[in-house]
Amino acid sequence: MDAAERLAWLRLARAEQVGPVTFAQLINRFGSAAAALDLLPDLARRGGRSAPLRIPSPAAAMAELAAGEALGARLVCTPDDDFPQLLSSIDPPPPLIWVLGDIRLAARPTVALVGARIASAAGQRFARGLAAQLGEAGVVVVSGMARGIDAAVHEGALPTGTIAVLGGGPDDIYPLEHADLHARLADRGAVVSECPPGYRAQARDFPRRNRIISGLSQAVVVVEAELRSGSLITARLAAEQGREVLAVPGSPLDPRARGTNDLIRQGAALCEGLEDVLRALGGSGLREREPPDYRHATVSDADVEAVRERVADLLSPTPVSRDELVRLARAPAGAVLAALSELALAGRAEFLPGGMVTLG
Repeated sequence: MDAAERLAWLRLARAEQVGPVTFAQLINRFGSAAAALDLLPDLARRGGRSAPLRIPSPAAAMAELAAGEALGARLVCTPDDDFPQLLSSIDPPPPLIWVLGDIRLAARPTVALVGARIASAAGQRFARGLAAQLGEAGVVVVSGMARGIDAAVHEGALPTGTIAVLGGGPDDIYPLEHADLHARLADRGAVVSECPPGYRAQARDFPRRNRIISGLSQAVVVVEAELRSGSLITARLAAEQGREVLAVPGSPLDPRARGTNDLIRQGAALCEGLEDVLRALGGSGLREREPPDYRHATVSDADVEAVRERVADLLSPTPVSRDELVRLARAPAGAVLAALSELALAGRAEFLPGGMVTLG
């Protein structure tokens, strides 16, 4: 990817209404980010949008690149050789990530350890010990740099390599008392973010962060989690991505064990220590998966025009799979997916995790 296409790649990824699904479909349809950018306003208009899309200018994209470089961070795009292979295999992968530290760690076997922010002393001790043991076994541990279990995990795995995924930009240190941990992670591990430098995480950003945590990992282990917990979102996303899900059992008297015990009840593997995780890694088979193919798929404007409103009529507040929409529309998959991307640009469709679509 040359410098001009890399700048266009960043601008397209930051454009309004362009999420990972729409981004992937635009690249697949038009062959390059530069070509997709040129057509973006017209595509949104065709989808039914009246207001102009907000698309970052070249100067704004250059400013983001400069801000990342000032932090010592690198922009890694999906086609780059060092973009993590596991992350590139999810549907769809993030178009780009910012990285502080050594992203080559993600090429080794990887396991996510996540859990409660308000964690018990026993839970933190178990997480720290398991992370250390996994590191000694050659496994890189992934977590989210939050309080509680996440922090214990990173501390345990720092000597052997650990990856933190942030909800904000690569410089978004939250909580503030983890400034020293953030610095050590950048120096001895890796800090990964899908967001631009300077961006501060909001509540809506954490499910996206959790999707990257599971996407970087062959297996996800939940140590402690209440029934309504971000860690359970990570576990669900991991299952959708075909990752192994494990949970540490706990006392029925502790609310922090209710989520993990429920995961086991639903079929997650029980985790009592290192051997359980290594056994799960042995059966994951994820290293053989291929990254997505961005080859140009020819779709005519006439084909998309013919099916767009038919697809729009099939959408409702109830999520439906993209495959089901293709079947119901009785049209070529490429035309249906292109129509969905135009509807998404217009705000009339919304792509959800797991290949689902809902009314925008």
